[in-house]
Amino acid sequence: MSGQATIDAMTAAPPAVGAAVPGAFRRKLPGRIVLLVVFGFLYLPIAVLVLLSFNDSGLPTSWSGFSTRWYVALAGNGDILRAAWNTLVVAVFATLISTVLGTLLALGMETRRRKSNGLEALAFAPMVIPDIVLAVALLSLFSRLNLTMGLHTIVVSHVVFDLAFVCSVVRARLKNFDYSIVEASRDLGASGWTTFWRITFPVLLPAIVAGALLAFTLSVDEFIIAFFTAGAGRSSITLPMQIYSMIRFGITPEVNALATIVMGVSATALMISQWLNKEQVR
Repeated sequence: MSGQATIDAMTAAPPAVGAAVPGAFRRKLPGRIVLLVVFGFLYLPIAVLVLLSFNDSGLPTSWSGFSTRWYVALAGNGDILRAAWNTLVVAVFATLISTVLGTLLALGMETRRRKSNGLEALAFAPMVIPDIVLAVALLSLFSRLNLTMGLHTIVVSHVVFDLAFVCSVVRARLKNFDYSIVEASRDLGASGWTTFWRITFPVLLPAIVAGALLAFTLSVDEFIIAFFTAGAGRSSITLPMQIYSMIRFGITPEVNALATIVMGVSATALMISQWLNKEQVR
């Protein structure tokens, strides 16, 4: 009987694959619904903002047709162009300085023979400290030093904020770094400087560029620290500060268009940064 049962089991038709698909789909359906709800909660307001930036009407809630006239109006607004230039200047200088310092900090921390939790916490504190606390601390420091605040103090403040992010990105690459190639370069007679430029720097370059793009994105979007450290006068107003000053009088399609442009620049830089991180992991 047992032999016949074994033969019957072996010769029986396999279960239909298609029959299991509806059951598997039903099991995955709740998770997909939750995912759709979460993404809708996150990105539906952004989609509405982008859509209303093309609204022909001057009212923010009344759709009267598709138009790009608000983007054209931005090009003729002197205050917005000045704020955009200030934002670009601050972001470029803050990115360059924080990328250099963050890379050097990552190299110094990763090559230490003894790891220190206190040093780790100190290096990454600007990432976890609330922006308002960091802004008040920087304002107090600049006031104590009797510095005249302007774009230069915003750049210094953004370097403090961005440096930790660059360091974390570069350190993630150093975790998988093969230090034997550095030792081989030194054994072959190369100096420390030559080894860095010919070996270490090319290997770390994707992570450095990714960290720089992340720093640029954070600097373009940052408002609280810039607001506290910009000082008086309109000569040091950045785009986020300009948007804040405009929405105090009500939301208009022009504000929506400006916010869409800022968001597009930040999203593009962030996507390139994530792509570089993915490529270096591969």
